[in-house]
Order: sequence, then C-alpha cells, then structure tokens
Amino acid sequence: MGMDAIAEKVKSRVATSDFSRSVKFDCGEDGVIVVDGSSVSTEDSQADCIISLSRNDLEAMIAGELDPTAAFMQGKLRVDGDMTVAMQLSQVL
Repeated sequence: MGMDAIAEKVKSRVATSDFSRSVKFDCGEDGVIVVDGSSVSTEDSQADCIISLSRNDLEAMIAGELDPTAAFMQGKLRVDGDMTVAMQLSQVL
C-alpha cells in the first residue's frame, strides 16, 4: 500500500474525531503523512509531534494489527515533540 492509500485511511478516521493538533508520521524514504486537525496530507510540513516508523508498521497500526503503545515499547516507533499529541492520536487510530 502506498502512502496516498494510507493517508486516505487516516483521513477517514480523523474526519469523525475531535483531534485538533498536528502530527507527522515520518516513514523515511517512503514519505510522510501529516495530520493537522481533520486535514491529512502527504506533503511534508511542521507538526506538534513527529512519529518515526516504517511504512509497514504504519500500515499495520492503521489496520489494527499493531498497537501503538506496544510499537513504542518495542522500539518500532519513535516520538519526538509533544507526547500528549501522540497519545491523543492513538485513540483515533
């Protein structure tokens, strides 16, 4: 699955939520997904929180196959910036 397809799945989830902050999923060479409130983009920009992980792990997390907290504890993702934003987003995903 490409980053655009992942972004569409994320967009459908945040559209119905009250998430109002900004977070960037940084998948290295595969690209980024930036969530800013209910807006979702694959264009790189600033964010309150940056979550670095592989594209495969992001896909698994969106599919519900990888728990965000477990991924963090296993070192599969790294959080830079405001950790409370990441915690709020985990309730949406």
